[in-house]
Amino acid sequence: MSMLDRLDDLEREFNEVEGSLADPVVIADQKKYADLSRRYRDLGELVTRLRDLRDATADLAAAREMYTDADAEDREMLRGEIASSEAAMERLDEEIKVLLLPKDPNNDRNVIVEIRGAEGGEEANLFARDLFEMYRSFASRTGWKFEIMDAQASDLGGYSDVTFRLAGDGVWSRMKHEGGVHRVQRVPITESQGRVHTSSATVTVLPEAEEVDVHLDPNDLRVDVYRSSGPGGQSVNTTDSAVRITHIPTGVVVAMQDEKSQIQNREKAMRVLRSRLLQAEQDRQAAEASGARKAQTGGGGRSEKIRTYNFKENRLSDHRIGLTLYKLDKILGGDLDEVVDALVADERATQLRDREA
Repeated sequence: MSMLDRLDDLEREFNEVEGSLADPVVIADQKKYADLSRRYRDLGELVTRLRDLRDATADLAAAREMYTDADAEDREMLRGEIASSEAAMERLDEEIKVLLLPKDPNNDRNVIVEIRGAEGGEEANLFARDLFEMYRSFASRTGWKFEIMDAQASDLGGYSDVTFRLAGDGVWSRMKHEGGVHRVQRVPITESQGRVHTSSATVTVLPEAEEVDVHLDPNDLRVDVYRSSGPGGQSVNTTDSAVRITHIPTGVVVAMQDEKSQIQNREKAMRVLRSRLLQAEQDRQAAEASGARKAQTGGGGRSEKIRTYNFKENRLSDHRIGLTLYKLDKILGGDLDEVVDALVADERATQLRDREA
């Protein structure tokens, strides 16, 4: 079946979904309404492209038919119309192929990002802060909402652990490739001999889960409260405002202490816990379908790196796609689009090759 042959079926489904979104029963079901809304957006974009392709195909056929009986002057004009229609059809064909690729179920979700200093001691914590500032600047440039959820400062002003939320259009599709081990090569501020050290930090990108996505039985949760602590372990609060939640069936533990309110820390911890459990379930399903795969952050070792940040050469290298850019200063300032665009393009190219294989 050609793409145009599918148009009638897709238009029919598009109209059916549109009708369902006005049904009070559907509106009352949050999850169903959200799922249908996503399907409506996806179908709308695809149907629009297919209609454009149908129009371009008709224009091309009409121009070719007229060309046969046209005089020399009209033929010159018609050649331009034929070329324009052929170019439009080629462009639309590629766009439709991309739209027909399997949708990432997390595409419409916001994300929760966790960054931790890994190998390299205090230098790793300082690098974790650099990554945090890079993503905060990237979010600002992109127009996303940025919310710090928890931050554990280290002795020299880095982060041993920092968690934040990003919300906005396309946030998952543009951030999901950031998960992994990031390696830095530079002279640490603690190095007196001027020697270059190699350290690493881990980045985990989680799709944010809603309450309707993950049901948490209160009986499966152990909640502990304690006093917040800062660098060096000193207490930074006189009340038990920090919260640690353990999901007993899985052993997943989430701790939050950034807010002065125990209620706020608990709410943030629950959001992160739901997101970790959602990611774990999605990973389990993907593993069953395609075989076991490594987690995003591996063991945090330098050998598992996805990307290297070399300060001396002002170089960033993404080892997954062989991308090297000599503008590390700008990238750390939030100019991350060229890197992200390359990763998204590589993912689409791989999906298209797999589809045609």
